[in-house]
Amino acid sequence: MMRLLIVDDEPIEREGMEAILQKAFPDLFIAQAKNGKMAIELTDSFQPDLVLMDIMMPGMTGLEAIEIIQLSHPTIKFVMVTAFDMFDYARQAIKLGVKDYLLKPSKASEIVLTVGKVLDECQMEREVASNSKMQIDKWEQALVLAETDIVTQLLFDHVHEVHIDMLVEMLDIRSTLGKFVVVVVLPEGAQNYYSSIKAKVREYGDAWVGALNGRQLPLIIFRDSQNSFRSQVITLVKAILSLDKDSQGANWFLGIGQIYENLEEIRLSYQEALIATMDISLAVKYRFYIDVPALTLETDHQIIKQQQKDFFDHIRLGDWGAIRTRILDVIQQYENVGNSLIYTQQRILELLWVVNRVMDEMGMETNALFFSFQANDYRQLRTETLLLLEQMNALYNAHFDKIEADKIHQIQQYIREHSHEDISLDALAYRVNLSPIYISKMFKEKLGVNYIDYLTECRIERAKKLLNDPEKSLKEITFEIGYHEPNYFSKVFKKMCGVSPKEYRKTLWSKAAEV
Repeated sequence: MMRLLIVDDEPIEREGMEAILQKAFPDLFIAQAKNGKMAIELTDSFQPDLVLMDIMMPGMTGLEAIEIIQLSHPTIKFVMVTAFDMFDYARQAIKLGVKDYLLKPSKASEIVLTVGKVLDECQMEREVASNSKMQIDKWEQALVLAETDIVTQLLFDHVHEVHIDMLVEMLDIRSTLGKFVVVVVLPEGAQNYYSSIKAKVREYGDAWVGALNGRQLPLIIFRDSQNSFRSQVITLVKAILSLDKDSQGANWFLGIGQIYENLEEIRLSYQEALIATMDISLAVKYRFYIDVPALTLETDHQIIKQQQKDFFDHIRLGDWGAIRTRILDVIQQYENVGNSLIYTQQRILELLWVVNRVMDEMGMETNALFFSFQANDYRQLRTETLLLLEQMNALYNAHFDKIEADKIHQIQQYIREHSHEDISLDALAYRVNLSPIYISKMFKEKLGVNYIDYLTECRIERAKKLLNDPEKSLKEITFEIGYHEPNYFSKVFKKMCGVSPKEYRKTLWSKAAEV
């Protein structure tokens, strides 16, 4: 509803003006002020869109009142009402941005015409501001989804290079900065802390916050060159732990990976952060990967590094044959170099713990792992290890046996029907009640692409159809297919099709002309 304030020291003038305008504009909300001072006070509470201001009033002129009102309400519009058609007044009014003026007395038709024009202008500006705010809100929502996507893709999935580049560009953070991963392990039922943790992380520097997977929340933190690595991390960790005021973070734990320069290496930092959360019973509720107890032999260090490269991927893909082979190889190598049985059993338990942690991350309810007895020899250790692996394998298979065989088709259909909406992997996972990791795995195994590639293909196919409509602008098509920025859409289209949307449209029209 538009608001109008009539300012005049003559009651009969105010009442007459209100009667004319209320009849012409029934939805107009009208208030009155009898002088400039009252107009200034009423403006703060009434918040008018337009003020009809008499110029000659006792105490304070209308021009003086306009000047004061504009200081705190620059968007309000004014129409000057005066019995004096004088050049000096008009010149001052123009300087103050007055939209028009009415001479006393004026015909009702002139009043309605003048006020109507300014009200139309006010309405147009409202709509422009509303649309602008809507686009800003949509863009901010897209950035949130892009941030979650990029963390999921970098840490859990191999993604085509084009998508990572574009997401990084959207988020406007220099990917050349050193970066590391922090994994926050939360207690059961603490998922409602997600927004609070995200807000707290924002206070302490640049970061990308991923989706909450089970009890784990991954964070990609960018290095603050003004502080040492440990100082930056400890400040952030204390801030996050402070959110759990009831137990002072007693049930929380944070693992911190090492710093890497390239995005391609950030998965290593994530794996290190996971390993750092191996023992969450420590008195201090965080641990750096570099503080994990050092291995005693150089050969041990080489063995572990060798395993880490592919070990996580085998677990996520459910390649239990490869997992068994790798763990048995570790046992054999430790035996070959003469390590003590107790030491080897501890190292193997750590590897099994990593398998357990990744399964937990994928949405499976896993139990704490331990050997039922201290092995007397390496043969017993192998037998006990294989038994634990079989138990985990059975849990893994039982979890995925519950998932319907046509789930991938449901997901495809949902993406095709909703490709114009903001569909993040996390939101899609929530929709079909699967973990983001498993959806990514299904896409790669069943379709040979990851979900964002498929979503992009659906959007581009829809764009090709819309480009054949000469009535639609590129900007309209951008929003219709689910993007929020025409330049970004053009980049994606050219990457996918080899030509820009404009070039593709010209080709379509030229072919139509030939026919």
